[in-house]
Amino acid sequence: MPGIRIAIDRGGTFTDCVGNPGTGKLEDDVIIKLLSVDPQNYDDAPLEGIRRLLERFTGKEFPRGQPLDTSEIESIRMGTTVATNALLERKGEKCALIATKGFRDCLVIGNQSRPKIFDLAIHKPDVLYQTVVEIDERVTLEDYAEHPERETTDVTTANDPDLVRGLSGEAVRILQRPDEAEIRESLKKLYEEGYRSIAVCLMHSYTFPNHEALVGDIAKEIGFTHISLSSELMPMIKLIPRATSATADAYLTPEIRRYIDGFSKGFEGGLGSESVKNSEGSKGARCEFMQSDGGLVDVSKFSGLRAILSGPAGGVVGYALTSYDPETKTPVIGFDMGGTSTDVSRYGAGRYEHVFETTTAGVTIQSPQLDINTVAAGGGSRLFWKNGLFVVGPKSAGAHPGPACYRKGGPLTVTDANLFLGRLLPEFFPRIFGKNEDEALDEAASRKLFEELTEIINQELGKHMSPDEVAHGFIKIANETMTRPIRSLTEAKGYDTSQHRLATFGGAGGQHAVAIAESLGISQILVHRYSSVLSAYGMALADVVHETQEPSSVIFGEEQKTGLVERMEKLKGKAGASLQDQGFSQKDIVFEEYLNMRYRGTESALMIVKPTDSEFEDEENAYGHAFVRQHEQEFGFTLPDRDILVDDIRVRGIGKSNIEMEKSVDQQLKEIHQKEVDLAKKDFVKSIYFEGGRVETPVFRLEKLAIGDRIKGPAMLADGTQTIVVTPGAIALVLHTHVVINIGDHHNVGPKKLGTDKVDPIMLSIFAHRFMAIAEQMGRALQKTSVSTNVKERLDYSCALFDADGGLVANAPHLPVHLGSMSTCVRTQAEIWKGKLKRGDVLVSNHPEFGGTHLPDITVITPAFNGDEIIFYVASRAHHADIGGILPGSMPPNSRELFQEGAAIKSEKLVSEGRFNEKRMTELLLEEPAQYPGCSGTRCLADNINDLKAQVAANQKGINLISTLIGDYGEDVVQHYMVAIQKNAEQSVRALLKNVYKRFEGHDLEAVDYMDDGSPIRLKIEIDPENGEAIFDFEGTGPEVYGNTNAPEAVTYSAIIYCLRCLISEEIPLNQGCLKPIHVKIPKNSFLSPSEGAAVVGGNVLTSQRITDVVLKAFQACAASQGDCNNLTFGYGGQVEGKGHVKGFGYYETIAGGSGAGPHWDGTSGVHTHMTNTRITDAEVFERRYPVILREFSIREGSRGLGEYEGGDGVIRDIEFRVPVQVSILSERRIYHPYGMAGGTDAECGLNLWMRKVRDPKDGMKKFRTINMGGKNTAPMKPGERIIVCTPGGGGYGKPSDRQGKKTREHDPTHSWKGGSLASRIYQQETN
Repeated sequence: MPGIRIAIDRGGTFTDCVGNPGTGKLEDDVIIKLLSVDPQNYDDAPLEGIRRLLERFTGKEFPRGQPLDTSEIESIRMGTTVATNALLERKGEKCALIATKGFRDCLVIGNQSRPKIFDLAIHKPDVLYQTVVEIDERVTLEDYAEHPERETTDVTTANDPDLVRGLSGEAVRILQRPDEAEIRESLKKLYEEGYRSIAVCLMHSYTFPNHEALVGDIAKEIGFTHISLSSELMPMIKLIPRATSATADAYLTPEIRRYIDGFSKGFEGGLGSESVKNSEGSKGARCEFMQSDGGLVDVSKFSGLRAILSGPAGGVVGYALTSYDPETKTPVIGFDMGGTSTDVSRYGAGRYEHVFETTTAGVTIQSPQLDINTVAAGGGSRLFWKNGLFVVGPKSAGAHPGPACYRKGGPLTVTDANLFLGRLLPEFFPRIFGKNEDEALDEAASRKLFEELTEIINQELGKHMSPDEVAHGFIKIANETMTRPIRSLTEAKGYDTSQHRLATFGGAGGQHAVAIAESLGISQILVHRYSSVLSAYGMALADVVHETQEPSSVIFGEEQKTGLVERMEKLKGKAGASLQDQGFSQKDIVFEEYLNMRYRGTESALMIVKPTDSEFEDEENAYGHAFVRQHEQEFGFTLPDRDILVDDIRVRGIGKSNIEMEKSVDQQLKEIHQKEVDLAKKDFVKSIYFEGGRVETPVFRLEKLAIGDRIKGPAMLADGTQTIVVTPGAIALVLHTHVVINIGDHHNVGPKKLGTDKVDPIMLSIFAHRFMAIAEQMGRALQKTSVSTNVKERLDYSCALFDADGGLVANAPHLPVHLGSMSTCVRTQAEIWKGKLKRGDVLVSNHPEFGGTHLPDITVITPAFNGDEIIFYVASRAHHADIGGILPGSMPPNSRELFQEGAAIKSEKLVSEGRFNEKRMTELLLEEPAQYPGCSGTRCLADNINDLKAQVAANQKGINLISTLIGDYGEDVVQHYMVAIQKNAEQSVRALLKNVYKRFEGHDLEAVDYMDDGSPIRLKIEIDPENGEAIFDFEGTGPEVYGNTNAPEAVTYSAIIYCLRCLISEEIPLNQGCLKPIHVKIPKNSFLSPSEGAAVVGGNVLTSQRITDVVLKAFQACAASQGDCNNLTFGYGGQVEGKGHVKGFGYYETIAGGSGAGPHWDGTSGVHTHMTNTRITDAEVFERRYPVILREFSIREGSRGLGEYEGGDGVIRDIEFRVPVQVSILSERRIYHPYGMAGGTDAECGLNLWMRKVRDPKDGMKKFRTINMGGKNTAPMKPGERIIVCTPGGGGYGKPSDRQGKKTREHDPTHSWKGGSLASRIYQQETN
């Protein structure tokens, strides 16, 4: 006889328990919902839930505080937020990181980008460890991927003890073997300081784990109780995510073990597969925990790293197994709306979609996790009226004080809007509010606040909106906020949202589901009967999973197949053994086999599951065919001439739960006998607001409805745990397992009728979201379809949307330096080609005189037509790693003329009526630059062409999305709101300027700062307080220079728009309107308005930073940041004298520094500031792709400015070259210090050193000589020589003497991932 089965999801607020007496039937289930924290009544919610279920099923009494009898329990399955909460609240175990020498600060620097580009007070997530120990050990990879001849080393014939084969098959060179005695001494010291948990992450340990294993063995001997080795947890390339993962595991697992030990003590026979085998004493119960990947694991094997999405993963499993039908194969989008956030995910093809790098609570983790996107919009999201726009979230009211209606004096939230509109029924909501926790939701509190807010909005706008319209407006904005990630989750992967069903669950999902589905074009919604406890129910249905994985680096082809098959079988053996150990028989175990594959020269690997026998005729190459198909679907292109590499081999062993499933929705729909509901079944009628006004709406109790009842909207269906809103025109149908809502076709016929005589503030807010979402999706499309490291990894690109005149409408927050400058380019090109463009034409330009910034930034512009008329433009700008010129990387530090910097394209058709003009682009990029003396054409033409095609594809994505928008609303309405959104930004800037005028009591603002060559940038700002306008006058700025720090005028506009946005410090649309009140005067022939042939490569990356420093200095906003991008390039090849065109490579990176302190904040160390925010290539990927050894990448202690608030420190980046290369550095702030403010001291200047090998004339021995390269230089470096870039710090703010006793450098650890635009919030997840 099967025993009692219990599944529990311990959430932040409630703990949900689903119990079954062993029959497996839905009708026999018992559901219990209790508070997760209720110390007056019980210590542990899951234990209390199990106690209550046992009492219900057995009829016996189980007193609190006594161990529970497990003899009648078959299994307990749990999801828990213990790990997530410890991460969010930073309350994990005290731990230490053991790192390779030179990398102690690798996690402080991370990928060097800042979370929110417009925050002058930069906050990066805090690291999880308390201290770091560096180990003097080092290995590197012998070969490099960018080798033009693809040479590889055969370890077997090398006869070199320091050359070994790594687990991935790559040749590994041991540069420094670790000293055991030194390691022992360092670890003993840690142990004596009270550390018991350590994380170990050494360079390249994914393929060579020996040194990590040695550290682990010594730590075990010393007595450390928890040791996280990165090579065991996740043997995948990339140092930073692997180190973060190991640290997260060391930080969280001890916390989880403590929780599990305490939990297990509550049971007589113990828990887990071992306890079931007990021959003596009480028999234990199986106990499994849900992991982030959607699989269960035995309680003894549950770890912190895999626990982070434990709760949400249960929900995905729940809807996947109850809403997806393997017969009809209709994919499902999961929509889980809770109190503070909403989780969206997708399930199709009968398999879970996993990602291997995600960011949770500011921590980037490398581990298989379900692809769940979290949006900061839930029932508790706060509602604001800001700058003429309706804003929802990301701030949340939390559980305390909670929404206004919770009777604790809370603010207005989405929950209040639903309650006020009648969509939330107090009659069905638990009476747990008020002083004695026995009162209902407070409708009066919500009404009062909405009436007050409506009055403010009407006063500002001169309108007569009703509180109903205002509340409904906020609901519409909340829905728009939630549909954005759903669109990107599906469309960015090549799926059509309208071909899905929407499965909604979570407490608040039913109130928004119909509106969300309508917006996405989805026609059917599924609401499971257990939708409010679906995470717990999902755990009851889930399978036990054991994953194993190994790195690889082989080319997918005939000779490797046998090796891959052997390794796959070995991994299957490991996974199978682990599952058998947990009590599964061989017949209940199945395997999913995966290869992680990518094209050579790209970093976008795809995890390919083994295709079924029937999928491809050519079974031998089935993986290869599946990879090509998925690459085409997800990225929109294939690279047939490139090798396919296998990066990892993965096996997912699944122990089947064999729980009998109910009939699928589709089966029930076929068999059901539908009938109109008897209106007598309604509980009562309520006045509920829908689009257009209030409607008397019947309310039905779900439990009173019979299977087959059809309920026409408007209607409300509710029980004690959920409320489902059925809007007018929709029809709900009651099944045995679900409520199915069908949305009528009339919702999507023709454009929605909106007037263009006035601006509706609600629609303005929605269009702000939609325009920005288009630019963001273009950015994701460009990143996905591009090939080069610059675009794909470093994210050096921007995408934007423009009106018919070339005015900026929306620019996704990618790179600040592109913000205003792209508009100049689009306007110029629109003027040149007026009346000459046809449908299918695409333009390309990069020339500074034509709106370009510097030549590597190539802009691709696509017009969108209605008939013969251009109605708008979309454009994308990407940094190309090489476009020719005098040096590899096309960022020459010593250029004097524009032609020396590479291909200069004034205005060309890249595509003519749909045909890509590759021949002309080859002439422009390869042949024309090589005709100038000492110059070469591009050194990587294939990458240029592929990235240009990616830019064309991204633009097409934008055009398709706007066409959809025009289909929804009509062209006149879209054009009307394109103008209105610019007007909105203009008003925000005018308000800012009026406030600044008051702050400075009418004085003009002035500032001056200098480039390292002494050229001044002078600025005087005169503000007109009446109209909120300002003149930015750069009179007195230095003349054009015979060098490359000249900046085209477009760069100054970018710097101004960026500074204004930072100073407003609110989410406002970024568009042409920001510059409307600004009049800029730049003296002709100054270095901010140079002549046509002037060199400009440094203007974009150096002068732009100084302009920003000057503007912020004039506003007295903060001390100077590093004021530099530290542009480093190296490579070889191209046009070589006497040899013609030589194959080679070029590499380009920008390096972080310190940020400036401000009136109430310390600066941040090792971060990109102001006009750039590109990422740095991961250290291991860097060494795999290029012939280099990264000797050090650390914080440059003491380089910051001092003050009441201190600046941030710069960094030290030390690179050794293994082959002869040309190395160039283009940098600033090597002479003039980053300034302090208000008595704060200046920061240290930067320094660029060349460790050069020279022969000593005395003894003839080769020695290193340290040579200062200055700020801008180039040198041919030999193997073994190094460049050491020491970047500037940020200036201090306030007198240093005022710092004493201040608790500075302490801030809310959640600041850097809470808040910000939706884009910045989910950006890191989506870009991996």
